[in-house]
Amino acid sequence: MSAIQTQDSEIFEFIEHEKKRQKEGIELIPSENYTSAAVMEACGSILTNKYSEGYPGKRYYGGQENIDAIENIAIDRAKKLFGAEHVNVQPYSGSPANTAIYFALLNFGDTVMGLKLDHGGHITHGLPIAFSGKAYNFIQYEVDKNTGKIDMEVVRKLALEHKPKMIVAGFTAYPRDIEWKKFKEIADEVGAISVADISHTAGLIAGGVLESPVPFFDVVMTTTHKTLRGPRGAMIMCKEKFAKAIDRAVFPGLQGGPHEHIIAGKAIAFGEALKPEFKAYAKQVQTNARALAEAMKKRGFTLVSDGTDTHLILADLTNKGVPGKQAQAVLDSVGITLNKNTVPFDSRTPMDPSGIRLGTPAVTTRGMKEPEMEMIADWLDRVISNIEDTALHAQIKEEVKTMCLKFPVPGII
Repeated sequence: MSAIQTQDSEIFEFIEHEKKRQKEGIELIPSENYTSAAVMEACGSILTNKYSEGYPGKRYYGGQENIDAIENIAIDRAKKLFGAEHVNVQPYSGSPANTAIYFALLNFGDTVMGLKLDHGGHITHGLPIAFSGKAYNFIQYEVDKNTGKIDMEVVRKLALEHKPKMIVAGFTAYPRDIEWKKFKEIADEVGAISVADISHTAGLIAGGVLESPVPFFDVVMTTTHKTLRGPRGAMIMCKEKFAKAIDRAVFPGLQGGPHEHIIAGKAIAFGEALKPEFKAYAKQVQTNARALAEAMKKRGFTLVSDGTDTHLILADLTNKGVPGKQAQAVLDSVGITLNKNTVPFDSRTPMDPSGIRLGTPAVTTRGMKEPEMEMIADWLDRVISNIEDTALHAQIKEEVKTMCLKFPVPGII
């Protein structure tokens, strides 16, 4: 990064600070991960210089022969990885991709079903103050108060009552696997379009750890970072009959020129995910999450749904007497990064909720396994149980740093 250092020392300084934070700290935010050095090189390459409005073979600007080849490689690898009929790799991120799906297949005001935000859904799944909630009539399903899991019979009753045009299945803070086939059966029963948002679990699905909705859902969206370990971006997979509408919604409906440097990064990440070692990675992500969940339960943490099937854990800190916002801030100070999060039926506000959300994609990428999950659970417990003990926090920060330096971050020297 010598050019940045020479030209803009102020930005270079903060990049170096962030590099240090990533090397010396534990990243537990379940939507974050580390890309390979190859993916980062693509994202910082000269491909950022090229405008390429349109699609391969149908561009509006000249000089596209290399861009077309790269985008086609990304599409072909994504199809192979997930068994998809059609793939659009141009969406800038997950929220624009979900918006494109709605724009392609719905009219404003149509009825849609999605998981409620404070029960694990995403803002694009119908949050009333978000575009999705304002543009469409979202009926939001919840998790069961006793189990913390989605009750598919309740979902079915809601669908039969409201007759939605679309049903969205997916999550951002739900620890359990989704019953994709049951969702599809309900959608078929009421004549709804089935949409799966697998942004969080795409890597686990690609790695064969979790069941895939791609073979039978109408449309599947995923971000390309998180468990998939690619650059920040998204893609939409769909049945061939929806391909034209989806492509038109992405461009020219909502986007202009695609970010081809990021698409190159996506292509590289898909190639990495097609290798046998990615399956081992995906399995270890799940194994680590289960080990961390069990270690936390042994230390008195209350977990929503009492555990996890995926990479993600949601803990309710009410019994610990520490709000999620305070826990996040103090854990940040010792080098453990996670995020405050509402829990189902939370009595606190979204900005100062009862819970924390954490996961294992990033620590697994660094090579950490079950013994390290036990250590992490112990640090979480010691910090949260001694939330005002700054001397202990300083000691734990050094312990965290010592452990982390044994596990290099990909792409960081």
